[in-house]
Amino acid sequence: MVSQNTELARASEALLININAAEGLQKVLKTNLGPRGTLKMLVGGAGDIKITKDGNVLLKEMQIQHPTASLIAKCAVAQDKITGDGTTSTVLFLAELLKLSRRYLEEGAHPRVLADGFDIAKKRAIQYLLNSKIKKDTKDHELLTCVARTSIRTKLYASLADKITDYIVDAVLTIRRENTIDLHMVEMMYMQHKTDLDTKMIKGLVLDHAARHPQMPKRVKNAFVLILNVSLEYGKPDAKNELKFDSAQMRDKFIKAERWNADERVKKIIELKRKVCDSDEKGFVVINQKGIDPIALSALAAEGIMALRRAKRRNMERLSLICGGEPVNSVRDLTEDVLGYAGSVYEHALGEEKFTFVEDVKNPRSCTLLVKGPNKHTILQIQDAIRDGLRAVKNTLEDGHVILGAGAFEVGCAEDLKKFAREVKGTDKLGVEIFANALLTIPKTLAVNSGLDPTTSILQLQDEFSKGKNVGLNIYSGEPLDPDAEGIYDNYTVKRQMLQTASVVATQLLLVDEILKAGKSQ
Repeated sequence: MVSQNTELARASEALLININAAEGLQKVLKTNLGPRGTLKMLVGGAGDIKITKDGNVLLKEMQIQHPTASLIAKCAVAQDKITGDGTTSTVLFLAELLKLSRRYLEEGAHPRVLADGFDIAKKRAIQYLLNSKIKKDTKDHELLTCVARTSIRTKLYASLADKITDYIVDAVLTIRRENTIDLHMVEMMYMQHKTDLDTKMIKGLVLDHAARHPQMPKRVKNAFVLILNVSLEYGKPDAKNELKFDSAQMRDKFIKAERWNADERVKKIIELKRKVCDSDEKGFVVINQKGIDPIALSALAAEGIMALRRAKRRNMERLSLICGGEPVNSVRDLTEDVLGYAGSVYEHALGEEKFTFVEDVKNPRSCTLLVKGPNKHTILQIQDAIRDGLRAVKNTLEDGHVILGAGAFEVGCAEDLKKFAREVKGTDKLGVEIFANALLTIPKTLAVNSGLDPTTSILQLQDEFSKGKNVGLNIYSGEPLDPDAEGIYDNYTVKRQMLQTASVVATQLLLVDEILKAGKSQ
């Protein structure tokens, strides 16, 4: 008898530790939820500061010591990697499932009973999600704008979010090819300059370096763009060689032979430039992934060619998608077919930093989002928001459906589960009821973060739902609103992943009866 009581005490102690850890994480993140949520300031060991309300950033960069809280954080971050959003909602919902389970556990309910109820409720909730998703025309620019705005307004203030939303939608539509959307084709470049409202989209490319010769042109109009992956400098041997010369003439002869290869490559480029640039209104730009030595730079500058060296590898593919043309690995057979085109290529100096803009291109298939801000932490905050907005638009295009936002789905699903619980027989009903009540934590938290009374707000939403109206919460007035009319939409993929992740992790934690310290595996 004593042994059984000891085992029960251990099990309840482990459950209490897990529930307390989830509640602690919930308290940290719940104030971030929604457009009117507050910000958190992260201070690194070196004094670096980051101000954010993005749950994914917080969970990745916070130092979490508790093993259960760390597990929850990793699962929520995995949700962000899969869908790009929903991190905070997942943590809040998961923690609420555990918190509401505490009362039944204290009254003697077995964790397995609640876990079985969670599984039944999850299947019902996913079915409700399938029935409530709305088919929309993904070619509608306004729809994509609404989805992106809903996501970004939870990360940035309204005026900045609305401005960036249009750029994000245009960026995704620019890189979209049939059913393929590669977000890596959206380059994000930042400049610590002016204000955050000066952030813009460029249907072209911004390189974080410029021409290295002072006599090269700073601005080229109607430019032919040659994308190179050819060394225009001395070749460096892998092994050290020692050379001895009998005379100065022999040394000069050797130097000339060493220069011959690089000079011949430069001559090929100059010949192509002279062939295609038959007037002063046309220009020529060389962007090389490898090096260009000073002698080659001088020769190119003498011909009025703007040349950039050491371009980043990831930009070479983007250049061909933006300007057209093909990357060249050899200058033996240079033809006009390999050249791209840009209406304007110019250098922009910002203090000691220099940038090269490639703009006015035809039919671009890649683009750049140029993030500006007065300080580093503002720029990082915008970059994190843009990343989530890009994923939100991508998810909508791939799903072809949207879900009503502003807490409308959670209220409707909770009411459906409560009705379904009356049909469930036995103790599984407990888990279904907990699941339904836990879903309401999302609209409740939205109300609290907006300075509203959560009880009154939820009752109003439930009354409207009973009348057949699936409405959400107006976070400014507290009154019910129609999310479809207001254009407040969530991603179907994000909601489905939230239901899956939270219920599975909560079940796993409920079934932990002891926490042990592990040693090294043999």
